[in-house]
Amino acid sequence: MKSVKLHSPLSRLVNYSLAFLLLFSLNLFAQEGDAANGEKLFKANCAACHKLDKKLIGPELLKITEKRDLEWLKAWIKDNNALVASGDKLAKEVQESNPAAMTPFPQLSDSDINDILVYTNGAPVAATTVASTEVDPGVELGKQIFKANCAACHKLEGKLIGPELLKITEKREHSWLKAWIKDNNALVASGDKLAKEVQESNPAAMTPFPQLSDEDIDNVLKYLAVGDVQPAAVATTTAGSEEIFNKPGIGILPSLAITILAFLLLSIIVAATTNKKVEEGEEESESMLKSMFFNPFLRFLTLIFVLLGGAWMLFAWLLQIDVNEGYQPIQPIAFSHAVHAGDNKIDCQYCHSSAKHSKTSGIPTANVCMNCHKSISEYNGELFDGHTKEDLDKEIQKIYDAVGWDKENVKYIEGYQQKPIEWVRIHNLADFAYYNHSQHVTVAGLDCQKCHGPVETMHEMRQFSPLTMGWCIDCHRTTKVDMTENGYYKNIHDQLAKKYGVKEVTAAQMGGLECGKCHY
Repeated sequence: MKSVKLHSPLSRLVNYSLAFLLLFSLNLFAQEGDAANGEKLFKANCAACHKLDKKLIGPELLKITEKRDLEWLKAWIKDNNALVASGDKLAKEVQESNPAAMTPFPQLSDSDINDILVYTNGAPVAATTVASTEVDPGVELGKQIFKANCAACHKLEGKLIGPELLKITEKREHSWLKAWIKDNNALVASGDKLAKEVQESNPAAMTPFPQLSDEDIDNVLKYLAVGDVQPAAVATTTAGSEEIFNKPGIGILPSLAITILAFLLLSIIVAATTNKKVEEGEEESESMLKSMFFNPFLRFLTLIFVLLGGAWMLFAWLLQIDVNEGYQPIQPIAFSHAVHAGDNKIDCQYCHSSAKHSKTSGIPTANVCMNCHKSISEYNGELFDGHTKEDLDKEIQKIYDAVGWDKENVKYIEGYQQKPIEWVRIHNLADFAYYNHSQHVTVAGLDCQKCHGPVETMHEMRQFSPLTMGWCIDCHRTTKVDMTENGYYKNIHDQLAKKYGVKEVTAAQMGGLECGKCHY
């Protein structure tokens, strides 16, 4: 008795297309643009000067991609000045129509710009945990100028001597604010009606600031437009794997779910079209479930699916090992960088003095703390993180307990057995990776914030950057080397500029991607 399988054209078609559909579904997560990430980038970089639905300092940006070519927009955002200098007619027209100078954003990748443009198109924003760390540098500069010149009389929220200033750019014209800040008395004397009203409503005379440049005032207004930008929410060590599994687009987990459903559905279709046999001239149906288990094509496809899925999950898990972005251990003393480096403007290298001379930045000794705390025995600043004044006074006392300082008699205790302060290390590179602080701080002239983030805003220190190999390489590829004031680099610069046909070279072009630089 001979049994013959019947394969219809539909069955063969399904078999040929099944592999293609499976591989296609594994790539569903690669979507064009992420509106959620675009919204965060827009708020961090663009919201100081632009709104979606109306003019602010710059024009409204809703549906801007319908008015401008995508490639032109990318070139304009990355470096509008270079585009104007190239002779682009549209760039010149846009620049002339907007008197306020736009800040270039060379640090944004094409993917970042694409996300911003998706957001400006009005695409729905899905909830996401991935946050941007990039902020318009003008906002931070404006904050510094505000604190140095304006904070004695103004607050962002709430009246002090003068009125609150948060979002003042929505109430007053940009050009009027610049004239008022530079010389409010001259504006009143010119007969400006609004200037007279403002002066009469505030009895305290405002100090003119003719020393501030137009760029300084633009930066202050950017800061007043957005206020204090909170540090981006960072993932903890346990959340590192979640970020890998939730990429822009619909996400990898939903993509896998769709793949599995598609696989099951098509398996049923294949089984349904191949579960008939002819036995002595009569058709007899086999069990569909049996066909699914014993169909050679489906078994092969299942094996491939399991191997690829298992390899993907294994590598996704391996990639997040020892990526400690967001690591924030509890320290023995509630030391606030925001109070010391932010409010009191203490230079980073006053405490971490070896950063400019050696491989490590160094941990300051308690004697460095005592340079100031011999005379500062209690905390009188703004409270933070739920601490009371008594709590923070006790934290200062911990320093005295470590070194043996008698604050009542203002002297060290004789014969006192000093105790080390056991700080918990936060930034810790692998032993096989070489990093030299002096090479970056002294030679390259990088700010500490480049790697450590806005330390001056952190009450409790945390690891801001991932410190992965890819993160370092990206920095080397984009960081231009300043050779104008370093004679050592002149010959190298001339040779590389000729080799690459550029006026400036990056750290990568000078050998910053060579394995032996960091691994030897």
